Amino acid sequence: MQKNYKPHPNSFKNTFCVFHEVLPDAIDGLKVQYESKAGSSYYYTPEGMYRLSNHWGRLANSKWRLIAMESETASKFKIGFAKWDCFYPDNATEKLYYIAMDQDKNTVNYQHKMNPDYNQKAVLRNSADTTKRIKQIRNLLELTSWAKYFDCDDISLLRKLIIEELINTNKSLEAIKREIAEKLVQ
Repeated sequence: MQKNYKPHPNSFKNTFCVFHEVLPDAIDGLKVQYESKAGSSYYYTPEGMYRLSNHWGRLANSKWRLIAMESETASKFKIGFAKWDCFYPDNATEKLYYIAMDQDKNTVNYQHKMNPDYNQKAVLRNSADTTKRIKQIRNLLELTSWAKYFDCDDISLLRKLIIEELINTNKSLEAIKREIAEKLVQ
């Protein structure tokens, strides 16, 4: 029989957390301890929280992301698990976030500065500035029309150079493009 583990009711307000998808058998024998109005179910354990939900991302006053399993599960409802020490403070004004690029998957996302994987090189930004940079990076990854202004046939090299600067500096996209264009002509 599961012993009830109850975190403080305000433990999750204004938090950032990355959950990892788990299979349904992970919650076998666990009792739902909270059900939200939006239909998400929460299971608390001494190690962390399981969340069964069909929506992830911005939730009320928190940012909770789910990293899906490599073999995508078909269900719209996903079960995620996060340890208690993976819930980090969030607010709109502090520089809490950095941008991380997954070169293998060609994706970009934001992470919290308290993440143990933070390399101390990527610039920390507030939520709004991080969102703007990510949008710029995603445009560079998805579009090609911007590359015609460069004297370079290797668009993947251009993307890599520009994106590294967007992640690791506060220079504007225009300034970065200008600097790289000048280097390519030399």
